[in-house]
Amino acid sequence: MNQPYGYGAGYPQYAQPYMTGQAATISSMQSSGAGGTIPPTNVPSGAFVTPSGGNIVTIPAAEESYVENILRLNRGKLATFYMTYENNREWNAKIFKGIIEAAGRDHIVISDPSTGMRYLLLMLNLDYVTFDEPIKYEYPFQGSVVTPSTPISS
Repeated sequence: MNQPYGYGAGYPQYAQPYMTGQAATISSMQSSGAGGTIPPTNVPSGAFVTPSGGNIVTIPAAEESYVENILRLNRGKLATFYMTYENNREWNAKIFKGIIEAAGRDHIVISDPSTGMRYLLLMLNLDYVTFDEPIKYEYPFQGSVVTPSTPISS
C-alpha cells in the first residue's frame, strides 16, 4: 500500500479530529471494544490524563517575568546582545548590536541600522543584553504590576 508523505507502517494516514473532555472520553470508550479503554491521543503538552480519560491542563504561574517579554516591551530600541557559541572553532562569543524587532520564547529578531541586515538570534546562546537608555520593564507580582517607578520596600 502506498503511504502518503513517507509515513511507514504503523503511522496513521489521516489525523483524527481534536476532542477534549467528555467527547474524548466517550470516543475513547466507544473505540475500545471489549477488554479495556484506549487512552485519549490528543492530550495537550504538559497536561495529565485522569483514570476516566479526562484532561487536566496545568496553567503556568501568573507571576513570572521572562526575557522575551522584557524584549517585547522594548521593541524599537537599540540594544547590544552578548552571545556565546560553545565548541565553535571560528568564534565562541559574538556581539550583535541592533534594533529589537521581535522576540519569542526561543528567538530574538534584530536589525542592524547601519547595514540593514536582520538577525535571528537564538535565546539558547544569549548571555545578556545591554541598553544605552532606560528600558521599559513591568511584570505582575502579588496582584499588582511592578514597574521601574514602583518603590523599593525593605
